[in-house]
Amino acid sequence: GLKAVDGVSFKVKKGEIFGLLGVNGAGKSTTINMLSGLTLPDSGSIKMFGLDFLKNEEECKQRFNVATAYYHLHGTLSVGKNLIFYAKLYNVKNYKQKIDSLSEKFMIKKLFNTKVQSLSSGEQSRVVLVKALLNDPELLFLDECTVGLDPDIAEVTRDYLKQYSKETGCTIIFTSHYMQEVEKLCDRIAFMNKGKIVAIGKAKEL
Repeated sequence: GLKAVDGVSFKVKKGEIFGLLGVNGAGKSTTINMLSGLTLPDSGSIKMFGLDFLKNEEECKQRFNVATAYYHLHGTLSVGKNLIFYAKLYNVKNYKQKIDSLSEKFMIKKLFNTKVQSLSSGEQSRVVLVKALLNDPELLFLDECTVGLDPDIAEVTRDYLKQYSKETGCTIIFTSHYMQEVEKLCDRIAFMNKGKIVAIGKAKEL
């Protein structure tokens, strides 16, 4: 069988924005899927918040969130209903205010009554980002989450994520196949190729 990910190992510091960079099929999404509990690794270990993730999955999941271009919201529900559904799922207090302020930041307020299936890919990406920030995550996995965004909105999004990480100490693991994007956003970058990490460092060093 094909090894999607082969002996990948890295540490990310609290509050760091860490990029996984590589072409499609390099193993970035598989890595995120394992870290977020969607896929079980065949071997190895995952530690987050000082806990063994595989033994403390529920507790860890309360503290992180995921936004991915491949994530499907409930297509037949409106944007607003989707966000309320997730806010309740994450036990968000004052969820209406939270949804409101994030929707303003990501410019999706006017889409509240629109069914998700009618959104463009860029609009959907923004809704998924809002969903991922609802529970004030301490750790955020962003997998190709700027796909389909207009360049100016992608820039606003990167700026907001930087500011969010700085203000809250949130750690962000961000995957992309655009060097420019990870260069602008990430403190350190890991290059992935054929399921392995081939280099880790700051953009300038790489």
